[in-house]
Amino acid sequence: MPERQDRRPDGHARRHGARLARSVRRRRPARPDRPHALGRPRRLTPLQVAEVKALACQLPAETGAPLSRWSCPELAREVVARTIAGSISASTVRRWLKDDALKPWQHRSWIFTRDPDFRTKAARIMDLYARAFDGVPLGQDEYVISSDEKTSIQARCRCHPTLAPGQARAMRVNHEYQRGGALAYLAAYDVHRARVFGRCEPTTGIMPFMNLVTQVMTTEPYASAKRVFWIVDNGSSHRGKTAIDRLTKAFPNTVLIHTPVHASWTNQVEIFFSVVQRKVVAPNDFTNLDQVRDRLRAFEDRYNATAQPFQRKFTTYDLDDLLARLDRHTLDRQEESSAALAA
Repeated sequence: MPERQDRRPDGHARRHGARLARSVRRRRPARPDRPHALGRPRRLTPLQVAEVKALACQLPAETGAPLSRWSCPELAREVVARTIAGSISASTVRRWLKDDALKPWQHRSWIFTRDPDFRTKAARIMDLYARAFDGVPLGQDEYVISSDEKTSIQARCRCHPTLAPGQARAMRVNHEYQRGGALAYLAAYDVHRARVFGRCEPTTGIMPFMNLVTQVMTTEPYASAKRVFWIVDNGSSHRGKTAIDRLTKAFPNTVLIHTPVHASWTNQVEIFFSVVQRKVVAPNDFTNLDQVRDRLRAFEDRYNATAQPFQRKFTTYDLDDLLARLDRHTLDRQEESSAALAA
């Protein structure tokens, strides 16, 4: 009987042999004297990887690059320009940065604490949220009001009607609009009763704020309360000792408490304003200012019907920890600057 002939082409046999050889090499343990005997040898050393990551942790302006933020392609280009590596791809840079969760193309805004009495003022507010003042628990007839103004809410009348959402389609809002004016929304939030008192005014100022105070303080239980603490920021409507005297003269049972400078995050009414922005204002499609006023008033009623107090967990202990971390960060930056100047 004639011997069976293999009709497969020679190329197939070569490819099969190559696959078999690769499989054998993968199973073979690496030799200590040849750590990179298997696979393609590394082109970049760990030192070069560290230098790339160090470059990503510097501001582009500090390196002389005319950029505001690094991107992976720009980092790869800078690495080659500095002769850290002969060639490198953006995907390789991205993979290395991912190992250490480095994202130099992102940024966050922050503001430095410059109030010398920051800790004292902030701790007083944290204690009020915990129903205590000067180390003494608040009584049942004492209340805490958080108040502020949301300025310049515009009435933007869209040039074409807004389209409702549909299947696989988001709500569509026309980009072009006509301006219908702007107003200010003032709100007072009872921290422990989760009740909002708001009013719309043409602008902010002393008189609009006093109108809000009068609106709250002439209603019960605040009119007959032993003390009502008003937490406000340092805006011109209620700044300094003059505002404290003005409020006390009008309503003797009020106590005005100022937040630290640049610390609006300590004022709980800002959380309510963020809710208003998301649920009432955005994407801002109002025919006129009357429609803005009506919707804000209606939302107050809707909110007060089901609102619960904000579960704020930031205490004075967290405040002390935050300030300690800021002090360490500031000290580290000062040491780095001193070292750079000495070099």
